[in-house]
Order: sequence, then C-alpha cells, then structure tokens
Amino acid sequence: MRITYAPWGETLDELIEVARRAEEAGAEAVWVPELHRSATIAAAALAQATSTARVGTAIALAFTRSPMVTALEAMDLDELSGGRFILGLGTGVQRLNEDWHNARFGKPVPHLRETVRNIREFIATCTTGQPIALEGEYEPMRIRGYQRPFPVTRTRIPIYLAAMGPAMTRLAGQIGDGWISHELCSPRYLTERILPELEAGIARTEGKTRADVEVVVSACCSIDRDPAVARRRVAGLVGFYASVRTYADFFEFHGLAEQQQAVIDAFRSGRGADYLGDVVTDEMVDTLTLCGTRDQVAERLAAYEGKADSVKLSPPTHGLSAEDTRKAQDEILALIAELTGGRA
Repeated sequence: MRITYAPWGETLDELIEVARRAEEAGAEAVWVPELHRSATIAAAALAQATSTARVGTAIALAFTRSPMVTALEAMDLDELSGGRFILGLGTGVQRLNEDWHNARFGKPVPHLRETVRNIREFIATCTTGQPIALEGEYEPMRIRGYQRPFPVTRTRIPIYLAAMGPAMTRLAGQIGDGWISHELCSPRYLTERILPELEAGIARTEGKTRADVEVVVSACCSIDRDPAVARRRVAGLVGFYASVRTYADFFEFHGLAEQQQAVIDAFRSGRGADYLGDVVTDEMVDTLTLCGTRDQVAERLAAYEGKADSVKLSPPTHGLSAEDTRKAQDEILALIAELTGGRA
C-alpha cells in the first residue's frame, strides 16, 4: 500500500517546502486540492519542487474549466513534472458550480463522462491536426484547424475520479484510471460500499481489471502523544463535513446519525462550518479519521491494507491556527518516514 501526502502551506513557498519534505520522507505522491488555491497552479509549483513523487490534483473541479483548458493544463503539468502528473477530477456540488462559478452542473454522472472523454480525445490527437467532432448533451466539442505545435509528454495522462455515491463510483471504475475518496472514508465503508460499486463499474469495460484502477483513500490524520489532543485537532474537519446534510447516508452507515444531527443543529444556529469541533463526539472522530498516538495511527492505517492501493494522508485545518496545523503536519511527515524508511 502506497503512502502519499497532501501538503499544507500558509504560503506557496511553505507548500513547496513541505512537498519536498514529504517526498524526502518517502511519500510516493503529493496532492493538492482546489478551494483556497487553484489546483493546477499549486500542482505546477509542486511539480517543479519535486523530482520523484507523483503530483496529483485531489481534486480539480471538472466543470469550472472547459475540457480543452483542463487538457492543456494537464499536458503542461505533465511536461513540468516529467510525466509524473495525475489529473484528479471531481464534480463538486451543484451550489458550488452554479452559484460560485456560474458553471453548468446538470446531471453530474453523464456530464463528467463527457468531460473525461473530451480531455482524453484532445490530449491524444491535439498534435495531429485532425478535426475533433464529439457530440454531447453537456460537453460537445468541435475543433477544426487546430494543431498543437509542442510535443506531448504522454498521450494518455491518468485521470482519477473523486466519487462517493454509487453511480459516480461505478463511473470511476468504468472510465477512470483511479478513484479518490472523500476526506472521510473508513475501512468498513470502503469495503462494503465503495469497492463493490467500483468492481461493478470495472466490469462494464471489456478487458479492464481491478488492477487497472488505483484506489486512493483520503484520510485526515492527527497524531499526538496525548490522544485527546489528537482528537480535538481533527474534530473541526469532522464537524465541517457533518454539517452537510448530503452526507446523511454516510454518517447513518456508521451509526452516527444522531451525532450528525447535533452538528447540523449547531450549524443552523449560526455557528461557522469550520468551528463545530466542540459538538463532534470522540466516537465520530475515532470512527472516521486516523488519530491518536503514532502507534495508534499506524495501526489504524494498516486496516486499509488489502483494500486500498494508496492512502493520502492530510493534516487537519478546520478551526485550527496555522501553528497547530504545522505541528500536526510535522507529526505526519515523521510517521511517513518511519513507515517508508525515508528521511524525515
């Protein structure tokens, strides 16, 4: 099982330095999200700062750029990294797309299917000069008279899809080179809810096997000699996601429906989504995150063996000071070095 990392930095300089440290510690990939920074710009910074680790977006928003722009950025990032780039895409939620970005959302599964198709077609043929004529409800693409004059590092860049619901998870299995989990994904949820849907999607593509899809579990991690301190650091992240009613089935699956409702009630009373950690129970944190002493976290991490191909560790940030996040990050990098034999 590969250990990968999502570095945090208050500045781009700090983000770059942490990515270097993660690579040195033995992380096999470094990942960047898209919310407070552009995923592609941050990935470009990490691509030039590292030399061996893969560099991926986890995730870039699929519908807020045109497929052609996404393909161009992916090719540039693949060139910058020397063929180490992974394009991780996700749909986001309807409100984010339509209200924040004025982007079309529609039905996300067919919309994402067309988006991935277009990106792959453009990357594969953009240097040939041949026309592209793709029909679609959401992303028709008609290009004539275009020929990219620059070489392409790889004509097929791996595309990983973020998915949580069954239909999107099946799509990831069917057309994706990998699947990336939500920040909260327990080993039991992975085994019982995700892997069967991935397998069902894989079975829809002739000749494709489970080995062709990298399963990447995202796991927020908090380590401290005092387990209570570790829990409180990561509680804000759990509270952030628990405040979203869309995840009701996920919390109910873990027997945490009542605890989630308490968080939702606090959020509706006017509390900020980043500041709900004091409403989150220890049971929620222990069930959904990797937290505790270093030995405890290593033991919980091992529960993904044989289920996930990679685990993407990330530090807690919600409701924390920059200094607290740095402390948590230092502990995670030390754990990675211990697990991989790298140098912290």
